[in-house]
Amino acid sequence: MFATKLTVIEVSNRRWRIAQAAEIRWWKRYLAKQPVDAYAGWKKNYWSSLLETLQLSPKPQSRVLDAGCGPAGIFTALDHCQVEAVDPLLEKYEELEHFDRTHYPYVRWHAQPLETYNVEHVFDYVFCLNVINHVRDLDAATQVLAKAVKPEGTLVISVDAHRHKWLKPIFKAIPGDVLHPHQLDLADYERLFQKHGMAVVNKVLYREEFLFDYWVFTLCMNDQNSPING
Repeated sequence: MFATKLTVIEVSNRRWRIAQAAEIRWWKRYLAKQPVDAYAGWKKNYWSSLLETLQLSPKPQSRVLDAGCGPAGIFTALDHCQVEAVDPLLEKYEELEHFDRTHYPYVRWHAQPLETYNVEHVFDYVFCLNVINHVRDLDAATQVLAKAVKPEGTLVISVDAHRHKWLKPIFKAIPGDVLHPHQLDLADYERLFQKHGMAVVNKVLYREEFLFDYWVFTLCMNDQNSPING
């Protein structure tokens, strides 16, 4: 039994390492085609539009965690907040012309996997945007998010959810989607959130594609039923 479990862990770790390598290659190819200033402006507007859609407006000096921030995460639109940004590829992003930590003096950086992030204090807002199915350990990463948010705070988690149930086991076995070590559908995500004490305040189908739907969840912990606004 132990040998079988160890093999599963090894396979999971290998899949995650492959996904991380593919992730940075994807960013390099994608950003090579994007003018630096134009991309920065477009991305900031994208995040501002998402916040408006979700009817969220963090107050000045709100504590915010950008979990899996990437080179141009929601931190770019939160210069009035106290932000902590976590991503295992931060040092790799430094090689990109589009990313310079010194442009964001209000951000405290953590170059590490989300699962290993030590929650030193809780946050008003925790954002984990198109990240949770990139992590090595899904439960451990989700538990970090749950620990990081204040009891009255707001979690925002966006996900790529399988549209077709018959494709999910195929993608898990091959895998057919190298960037994402975890292949889940909408019901899987909702069970994951419930397991870790999160309640869904709102969910928005933000984008539809052939294989995946892109959902954005606004969540709170336990019996809290409204996010922080204002």
